Amino acid sequence: MKKYLLLLICGLALGAAPAQAQRKTKVKVKSDAPAGATSRLQPLFGGVSPEAAQQLVGAAFLADIDRSFASRAEASRFFSGKGYEYITENKPDTALYRFNLAWLLDPKNAEAYRGLGIVTSRNATPDESIGLLTQGLAIAPDHSNILSDLGTSYLIRYQQLKKKKDLDQAQKHLEKALTADANNAYAWQQMARVHYLREDYAKAWEAVHKGQAVNVSSLDFDLISDLSAKLPDPQGVFK
Repeated sequence: MKKYLLLLICGLALGAAPAQAQRKTKVKVKSDAPAGATSRLQPLFGGVSPEAAQQLVGAAFLADIDRSFASRAEASRFFSGKGYEYITENKPDTALYRFNLAWLLDPKNAEAYRGLGIVTSRNATPDESIGLLTQGLAIAPDHSNILSDLGTSYLIRYQQLKKKKDLDQAQKHLEKALTADANNAYAWQQMARVHYLREDYAKAWEAVHKGQAVNVSSLDFDLISDLSAKLPDPQGVFK
């Protein structure tokens, strides 16, 4: 799962994270927030309702938010943007709390669920990530990045459990991701892995090159090594 987190961080570096954290704010986010260390570092504050979570962070924090932002939805977008920044800085706990705040301020912010799904990819299994990403997808069903993250999560679970239904789910979500955005280079590389696992090596190479054409930084060289051992690159780019 560590490799999965690194892949998703790579996806953020490729521009998959929304630019919502650029504005300056005087809102202070204390590490000893009243929500407590345990629930603060659990996705969705450990499963409480948004109303209960607002009581946990306290009225003073919410008052600061209302003074600093035009709306709580705007504040939510700000905090989800900061969450992505902290992921790229390798500060997953800080990122998780920012995504929790984003969810608390606007439970309809799909980026909050996606961010939490990325952070929880540290876990030994992808089950929690799948649950969180699925919640985000319910809000934004055509969100290409959520679709590709979810497809990757199912792909990881297939590699762990070897259940065909997970590979089928991975392919379904990755296909939808590419339908929503054919320039999702990360999704092309994950689709290449799906084709590789199905032993369709020609299609795997095709997907590798489509992702490469969009962004060379998306390339998964472990996959390329595995694929080359099965079928030399038909285009002769990778030897």
